[in-house]
Amino acid sequence: MWCGDASLVPSTARVADHFSPVLPARCDTAITTWGGFHHASTSICCIYTGFSKALYLEVEFILLSQQGTRDYNPKQMAIREKVFDTIIRCFKRHGAETIDTPVFELKETLTGKYGEDSKLIYDLKDQGGELLSLRYDLTVPFARYLAMNKITNIKRYHIAKVYRRDNPAMTRGRYREFYQCDFDIAGQYDPMIPDAECLKIVHEILSELDLGDFRIKVNDRRILDGMFEVCGVPDDKFRTICSTVDKLDKMSWEDVKNEMVNEKGLASEVADQIGEYVSMQGGKDMAEKLLQDPKLSQSKQACAGLADMKLLFSYLELFNVTDKVVFDLSLARGLDYYTGVICEAVLTQTTSAPATQERNGPAGEEGVSVGSVAGGGRYDGLVGMFDLKGRKVPCIGVSIGIERVFSIMEQKAEAQAEKIRTTETQVLVASAQKNLLEERLKLTAELWDAGIKAEVLYKKNPKLLSQLQHCEETGIPLVAILGEQEIKDGVVKLRTVATREEVDVSRAELVEEVKKRCQQL
Repeated sequence: MWCGDASLVPSTARVADHFSPVLPARCDTAITTWGGFHHASTSICCIYTGFSKALYLEVEFILLSQQGTRDYNPKQMAIREKVFDTIIRCFKRHGAETIDTPVFELKETLTGKYGEDSKLIYDLKDQGGELLSLRYDLTVPFARYLAMNKITNIKRYHIAKVYRRDNPAMTRGRYREFYQCDFDIAGQYDPMIPDAECLKIVHEILSELDLGDFRIKVNDRRILDGMFEVCGVPDDKFRTICSTVDKLDKMSWEDVKNEMVNEKGLASEVADQIGEYVSMQGGKDMAEKLLQDPKLSQSKQACAGLADMKLLFSYLELFNVTDKVVFDLSLARGLDYYTGVICEAVLTQTTSAPATQERNGPAGEEGVSVGSVAGGGRYDGLVGMFDLKGRKVPCIGVSIGIERVFSIMEQKAEAQAEKIRTTETQVLVASAQKNLLEERLKLTAELWDAGIKAEVLYKKNPKLLSQLQHCEETGIPLVAILGEQEIKDGVVKLRTVATREEVDVSRAELVEEVKKRCQQL
């Protein structure tokens, strides 16, 4: 609250010593934004008395994060790090190396690669003559990287943020800024061997994260295009109809058909024929059956896709993952650059939303489906789009939907009231008496130099009880206690926090004893 005689008020008033709004000479209310702080209300009340004016300025600040973004507290970050570690270990287990690319690309690099989703690309203001956009995914930058560096063979993973101007659904793990965890194999190899390994990787990660029962749906763009061809879809409508079919996991068939017919001009009888096919699910046996289908067998590209689907399932049987993989003709994947096998992993049950107060979704929403948690496919022509001579590098890749996975992991931790450690500290160096700060710091330095994760409280004379309580609250398993007698005897009293057991350990053997006990915990 600011109050003062108007004759003494300068043209600019300081609010909270940080903000400088120019006060209107006469108004009842005003709404202002200063430096990114959104003010829900700025009330200015003027009262006139003779030749003087009393003015009252009241400002209420409400700080909000940008739409489609969020902050993460230490407990949430601990969960994220665990998920990232699981994913990276799997990628490395399969022999991948990592790269990085800029967060923005030339706009022309991204243009024409995403079909109807191109409208979701964030364009940046022209800076110095370059038209730039924030990357929409990690796949197109990877293809550009391969073409620029003339790389024809690589197995790589890339974990980084991407940006989409989408309608955020925070409770479902859909954001405008989010991480993607990509694994891709580029190179000329025998059919379906890399494709099968990518599906195996998705299976391993989702199984290890223990998110619940899941299914990995697979299809092939060649089968889809062949299906559209024999059903009578005009060539120029293949991609747009494919984008509509891709909505079947979110919309009913009636709504999808309505969009095909009324919005995209497809004949109703053609849509009905598509409907007969996209309702089919199965495995290797379904691929064999469709190869005998009177209509679909007339398409060469559909037959090529079905033959590869049979081969894919034979490799998946060897990898012991066919129990989770289903051949689903409704799977379309809307991105334009896919040319062969496509896949998408979904959880087979709905989950309740995490009880976080987000700007873009109500807390405690029940029965929320997080949608797909992984997806990908083959894109054999994308690298050639960046090569002057059009030289192609066949590629297959998968991406883990880390934000959706994290939403589930966070929710599980809350439901189980799981205590999550936010640090990895192994031992706290404590003192039992006063005036031992120097001794505590010396011992802490010895532990750090030996690679031990150690902490010390930033007080000269902390109470022993406070130091022990800090360990219990933060999950530190061991306490190295120094006292005058321990220093005199050349020992340290090592306490196990969980059992409260204490043992004297010689200073020379402390590092090895701490390492041994940490391995046992």
